[in-house]
This record gives sequence, structure tokens and C-alpha cells, in this order.
Amino acid sequence: MATTNFPVLQNDRILKVIKGEKPDKLPVWIMRQAGRFLPEFREFRKQHSFFEICQTPQLACEVTLMPIKRFGLDAAIIFSDILVIPQALGVVVEMRPEVGPVIPKPLTLDSIKDLNEEGAVDRLTYVGEAIRLTRRELNGKVPLFGFSGAPWTLFGYMVEGGGSKTMSKAKKWLYKNPNESNSVLNILTNVIIDYLVMQAEYGAQILQVFESSAEYLNKDLFNKFALPHLERICNQVKTKLKEKNLDVPLVLFAKGSHFSLTEQSELNYDVLGIDWTVDPKVARLLTKDKVLQGNLDPCALYAPKEEIERLVGEMAKGFGTSKYIVNLGHGIYPDMEIEHVEAFIEAVHKIKV
Repeated sequence: MATTNFPVLQNDRILKVIKGEKPDKLPVWIMRQAGRFLPEFREFRKQHSFFEICQTPQLACEVTLMPIKRFGLDAAIIFSDILVIPQALGVVVEMRPEVGPVIPKPLTLDSIKDLNEEGAVDRLTYVGEAIRLTRRELNGKVPLFGFSGAPWTLFGYMVEGGGSKTMSKAKKWLYKNPNESNSVLNILTNVIIDYLVMQAEYGAQILQVFESSAEYLNKDLFNKFALPHLERICNQVKTKLKEKNLDVPLVLFAKGSHFSLTEQSELNYDVLGIDWTVDPKVARLLTKDKVLQGNLDPCALYAPKEEIERLVGEMAKGFGTSKYIVNLGHGIYPDMEIEHVEAFIEAVHKIKV
């Protein structure tokens, strides 16, 4: 798993910003950029199932490169899914058309014992192979993100049996069965740590942790059931990477967790993602000296191109051009027009730093 034989990185804007250096232009990438809104991806999906793509390194690599070939983005993110971790624990996950991810047998108190933590990361090496292949195919054009879902978010899917508008079943566990909840969250945390380290060993240059369901928690629940696990992930991943002489920054994106930005900024993550509900100036105030990433409302890309340029400019003015990575405040939507994505990226690159 040597990481020394990859092509030299040509575009290091994001890594420069993370190190506190000044880039020539503000860096920009888009969450969920490799996939659903691209016409070439939709054609690709007619030939391959979703998890077939995730689990086949050559296919995952091909999809990862699609937006890089099309747009002037400053990073690639490996095509995968957060639910590969439950799969590695022995949980069946299906991707159903027009529905999304479905877990036919949701987690119960009795089935906790069936979670197969031993060897879970070994069952995820296909993601590592996809990362290694993609690093080579990128030929140093831009850095490559690896990622993982965070414990609470994965726990929610496992208990709910899929996505939810309330996460009420999962939150019921937190209130009614806190010990069992933490037992599952600790299993997930253990696997996530090893999974992120493995991705770095295979060549991921930045690692992002997606706590996409943070918005369903209040501050008390977040502090009890999310924050401690997020802290352990960051600290243990950094310790293990240091032991392996790997310097790979970590990004935390806890969507909807505006109530916890100060606490998040005290963690050891190098970058904090900000969702679109938070005013950039408020985010700066609450997080002090952190590198921030975000936070344009994904729906803003439906606006006319001139309005997109104005909104991007206002956002950058709010964050300032120092210690700032431009992104959306969540993943891009499937029906987004290509020309509007181009307008977004061009607007970013027009900003003077």
C-alpha cells in the first residue's frame, strides 16, 4: 500500500488553504460531484448497479473522474457510499430505484450481537483499491478525498432501515437504550477509524467525515452520542497516521449542527464543513481560526447564472478569502443543470484572493 509512487500533485489549492497558505485562487469542489447529476453517470448506471460501481475499483475510478474531466474543480472525491460500513459489518443494504438505500432488516437490540466487527475493514479494501487506481489515473491533476459516514448517521440508517425525515426510531434508542446505543456507536467508531486510516494508506490525500444526520439531534444528544465519537475518530486517526508517517488532513461536516460549531472547533479536525443554514460571518465567529468549507444552498444553483455569481461573491465576502474552501452546504441535487454548475465554479475562480 505504498503511497510514494503516485504522480506529483499539480493543483494543491485545497492543501495550501488547509496549511494556512494563500492559494492563487479559492479552491472549490462539490459534495456528491461524482454521480447522479451527470448525464454520463446516468448512462453508466444503465449498465451497472449502484453497489456494483462502489465495489468494483475500475468502475468507481471511472465515475470519480467524470466531474474532473468536465469541470475546473480543485479536488476529486472517491465514488463510494457511507453505507459500505454497515455492509462490512454484515448488514444487508439495498439501493432501490426511486427510494434510495434500504436496510430490509433494521438493527434491533437482539441483533447487535450479530454485527461482525472483526475483519470489517478488510472487507472494505475495494475502496482502497479504487483510491489507489484513481490516484494514478488523476495523474496529479487534483487531490483525492476519501470519506466515511460518521457513527450517529450510520446508526440512524441501521435502526431506521433507511432514510428518515425524523430519525424517531433511532432517537428512541438514544433515550430508551443509551447503553446499547453507545455500544453500537463504539463498534461503528472502531471500524471508521481503521477505514479512514486504510484509505490514507492507499492514497487518499484528504479525509472527510460526514455526520449528515446531525440536524436531528439537539445539543444535549449531540454532545452525548455524536461529539465524543467524532473526537475519538479524529484523535485516533491522526495518531495512527502519524505512526505511519502519513500527513492527511481531516474534514468534519456535521450537517445541521449549528448549535455545536464552537464545540466542533475545539476538536482536532483541520477543516469544518458549514451547511447553508449558517451565516458565514456567524460561522467565522463561532469557529475562530478554523479552516471552513461551504456553504452555498444547493438550490441556489437553480438561480440564473448572474444570480449564482452574486450569491457566490456574497458568500466569499462573509467567510473571507483566507482559510476558506468553497463548496455547497450539502450535496448537489440530481436534476442540476450542467451550465449552472459551470457558472458556480467560474464564479468562484473569479474571486480575488
